[in-house]
Amino acid sequence: MRLVFAGTPAAALPTLRALAASRHTVAAVVTRPDAPVGRGKKMHKSPVAELAEELGFETLQPVRPNEGWFLDRLRAIAPDCCPVTAYGALLPQAALDIPPHGWVNLHFSVLPAWRGAAPVQHAILRGDDITGATTFRIVKALDAGPVFGTLTEPIRPADTSGDLLDRLSVAGAELMVRTLDAIEDGTVRAVPQPTDGISIAPKLTPADSRVDWKLPAHLIDRQLRACTPDPGGWTEFDAGTSTEASLSTEAGQASAARLKLWPVTLAAGAGLISGAGETPSLAPGDLLVDRNAVYVGTGTIPVRLGDVQPQGKRRMPAADWARGLHLDQPHLQLT
Repeated sequence: MRLVFAGTPAAALPTLRALAASRHTVAAVVTRPDAPVGRGKKMHKSPVAELAEELGFETLQPVRPNEGWFLDRLRAIAPDCCPVTAYGALLPQAALDIPPHGWVNLHFSVLPAWRGAAPVQHAILRGDDITGATTFRIVKALDAGPVFGTLTEPIRPADTSGDLLDRLSVAGAELMVRTLDAIEDGTVRAVPQPTDGISIAPKLTPADSRVDWKLPAHLIDRQLRACTPDPGGWTEFDAGTSTEASLSTEAGQASAARLKLWPVTLAAGAGLISGAGETPSLAPGDLLVDRNAVYVGTGTIPVRLGDVQPQGKRRMPAADWARGLHLDQPHLQLT
């Protein structure tokens, strides 16, 4: 079939590579416009735009996919089908109507579970044991179109959303090619999604990724894994003195400084050095600085911090960060 692929982030790259190596013809690639990146706000192409250029594909970058020039060019290309992986913009009906076989989306959940922008993060956040990927025909309603195919993938205990998405993007690319092969061969039929089991996965924001140390340890563990690498878990600590520091559960303190967090380890299995191997008793937000580790109290058992990143500094092990505070006492009361 003659294809126009739509995608934007790195998670879409395996699909584009798989399509380029398939029996189908990629006539063009649609991706989001160049965007400012980093502190310097220098304009950068999307990962898909860079790969499309490398592979020699025509690249279309409408600000909105309802723009007349874009629809005219799409009609001129006359694709049989338009596969999509994480494009990042809603497609108007005028675009959906152009390819005879429609737009086929690769979504990183087993629909109807976790419809929306962040299915992988929400699957980890809610403690799902298994997730997967789905190919379906795009309709006007969000992620509600009929399904062509699915695959499943276990969620491992230490998976971050980045880890899980990496695996799903590779397996999902193979699923997309199989789906397009079957559409061309006439051996697959799109099946309506069930009306029960629907859950919604909106994009996570920095407000969603702030840690509340009063929560149970296992929920904090899920939250930080779900928010790694994006939007990134964080907390605040009281940097007002050289002898005390505090991880805050309330925003707005004058001396509070933000601390970015990577995944933690539950203290019961973290290899504690202090207390003859016993799990210390820490109130939510309390810190215990050991020789090679930093522990934080939660609503249940403590957690051992992994890597952290203070504002304006590099990512580092939590123990290195704590040593840099020049604290006079290893057990600190947090507010």
